[in-house]
Amino acid sequence: MPLSEHEQRMLEQMERALYAEDPKFATALEGSGLRTYTRRRVYQAVAGIVVGIALLMTGVIVPNVLWISVVGFLVMLGCTVLVVTGWRKAPKPGEQPVSDSADGSARGRNRQRRSMMTRIEERWQRRRDEQGQ
Repeated sequence: MPLSEHEQRMLEQMERALYAEDPKFATALEGSGLRTYTRRRVYQAVAGIVVGIALLMTGVIVPNVLWISVVGFLVMLGCTVLVVTGWRKAPKPGEQPVSDSADGSARGRNRQRRSMMTRIEERWQRRRDEQGQ
């Protein structure tokens, strides 16, 4: 169940207060698990690229097994896509995840990603909150 806008604002205020109070502790809690997972995924993909190169070269050297070269190329291509997407998603050390209230451009990008039903539900909730107060 998603958080309401009020709960999201309260959570963001608590995060800002934590960063203001103890930035070292907040940075340590920040998502090092995601950073470690992404880094491990990138390393595995690089190893896959090396395996793909080995398969490609094996297929070129050994006669009449061209399919090994094709498999090697596909492995390299897939692993390259994993490296690029993993590299983009990896948060930098000390970097905070982008929130909706950070700036207008981040808000626009986030709104584009949301589904139509989510936007409709948010509007409905906003109207109920306005009428209730």
